[in-house]
Amino acid sequence: MIGYFSLGIGRIPYLDVYLEQPITALGVVNRSSGVSAIAGWGLKKTSDKARRFAIKHDLPYLSLEDGFLRSLGLGVDGSLQHSLIVDTSGIYYDATSASDLEMLISSATFTHQELLRAESGIELIRHYRLSKYNHAPDRPVLGLSTDKLKVLVVDQTVGDASIEYGLANINSFRQMLKTACADNPEAEVIVKIHPDVIAGKKQGHLMSLASEYGCTVITEDVSPWALLDLVDKVYVVTSQLGFEGLLAGKEVICFGVPFYAGWGLTTDHKSVSRRQVHRSLNQLFAAAYLRYCRYINPYTGKRCEFEETVALLADQKRQRDRFSGQWLGIGFGYWKKGFVPSFLGSKARIKFYKSSPSSMTRTCERLLVWASDKASIGSLIANQNFLSVSYMEDGFVRSVGLGADAVDPLSLVIDAKGIYYDATAPSELESLLQNSHFSEHQLIRAEQLRQKLVLLRLSKYNTGEEQPLTLPKDRRIILIPGQVETDASIRLGAVDITTNAQLLSEVRLSNPDAYIIYKPHPDVLVGARLAETDSEQMADSYDLRVTDIAMPELLECVDEVHTLTSLTGFEALLRGVKVYTYGIPFYAGWGLTEDRHYCPRRTRKLTLDQLVAATLIMYPIYVDPGSGHQVNVETAVDLINQQRHKPPKTTLNSWVWKRVRKPE
Repeated sequence: MIGYFSLGIGRIPYLDVYLEQPITALGVVNRSSGVSAIAGWGLKKTSDKARRFAIKHDLPYLSLEDGFLRSLGLGVDGSLQHSLIVDTSGIYYDATSASDLEMLISSATFTHQELLRAESGIELIRHYRLSKYNHAPDRPVLGLSTDKLKVLVVDQTVGDASIEYGLANINSFRQMLKTACADNPEAEVIVKIHPDVIAGKKQGHLMSLASEYGCTVITEDVSPWALLDLVDKVYVVTSQLGFEGLLAGKEVICFGVPFYAGWGLTTDHKSVSRRQVHRSLNQLFAAAYLRYCRYINPYTGKRCEFEETVALLADQKRQRDRFSGQWLGIGFGYWKKGFVPSFLGSKARIKFYKSSPSSMTRTCERLLVWASDKASIGSLIANQNFLSVSYMEDGFVRSVGLGADAVDPLSLVIDAKGIYYDATAPSELESLLQNSHFSEHQLIRAEQLRQKLVLLRLSKYNTGEEQPLTLPKDRRIILIPGQVETDASIRLGAVDITTNAQLLSEVRLSNPDAYIIYKPHPDVLVGARLAETDSEQMADSYDLRVTDIAMPELLECVDEVHTLTSLTGFEALLRGVKVYTYGIPFYAGWGLTEDRHYCPRRTRKLTLDQLVAATLIMYPIYVDPGSGHQVNVETAVDLINQQRHKPPKTTLNSWVWKRVRKPE
């Protein structure tokens, strides 16, 4: 068990998971009994008591610090923590003595595979433009000269522990700025002021000096990568931005001794005798990001790897920057109003109306409607000059329970071009599938995600039970998933066959010797949609009708899926089942299915992992129901799997339907 004194340390979510041991707060009553180590926050004064206690009782002291990929936002704004450093011998920013990180860099042996992973990790950081904090806008910096070389000088806040313990002081900043100006007389010297100084919360070192030297001062809070795009050199005292400069391929000059100095990668104005060996950038990265930092998914509470943290932060950053401004939501029921804002994110604001408000002007920014209501608001769209109109619909890995049963979704899609099930017009998903370049990282994620969905037996709604089926072994097994015949997906995706009865008849006619299983749509079974009117005629076309069995369980038993436009076809592809389409669903026309009809806009042949990457990683939005934060698909899958093992909730809709609907 690990003890701590600071209340702040006790508030770190999942600290016991990070430390891999139970934790306990120490005080007057609860002392060292059963405690094997003491944890404190680095070298801060607030941890003096913890360090003294550890020395007195001959216990190891664990220095905790934020990891190098900490969070989407700032720590002070309550952003959840994705990584933590646990150092048993010192702390990485203390150059006065050795730390676990310094010993890893100087002495550790890295395998060829680990160095390849580090090289890939550096490319991921560059590609997704990630930093320790990822709150600042990643946009071009305005007001700079266009015809000069540029160098960057990085300020830090007064009292930053990394300055003192990095063998630097206030004079180091003056010397740094003076040297940068002298060494680059023809260049524009850009001084980056710390955001806390701009906000008036702390003091910096270079604000007034920069004016004296005629430097360009950046006071806006922008992404470090927006600055690194502009410059050839980076001057730092001990700032982590210097290491990010190395990752960006820039020349880095250090006036203190940060963890990355002294290994032959930087120009150093100070040194420590312990650092006598040269190390490659890949070795440095492997030590710092792959071995030294510990990562956790703050939504599931599970330890994870560096690459998983990158995927989560990158998707959160992408989705956060995707929507902003004022939105007008029309036609959303009371239940949906509760979860829609979270899917738009923190930069968006939405007002809901049942129909077009009389006060609405032609300057309204963005309109949001549920996709199935598209036809009913056509005249509204035509008569108003909206900046954009977007359509919302359930995602493909949605929940544990039906939307018709008022179960909140973990995934939705918001499409500014159309909607994925409308084959009559383009959609954002179709554009992604037709035009996207898929990176190696995305395809690896897609493959792993596909395998995970199959292993966990997850689907869109995750309803039904695991039931053994006795099926003939000498006949081809075909599954036909029923659909709600009044759905927009049939109206906009079907062609010549538009009902379940017609589909069953056609499949039976073409496959007279096959064993056909028919599974009605769950919304029809629970009474949320109109029942099928020609059920007796349909019975002549199938051999077995199933209702409660879970779809993933059923897909393991069949050879083929024949469908109009059902998502079951996509879920079958994930499991290697052959799929025949009789309409034009979003997954048809890419060379992965046998199609009765084709869409002339779809001319590209895709791999299954490319289909998965666009459909499940890039297109939907995922939200953690606990925090309301946008997350990524892997997190949503873990959360749904956790929910599946909890007792089901009874919603208002399910309570009503069980009492007023007649059994089938």
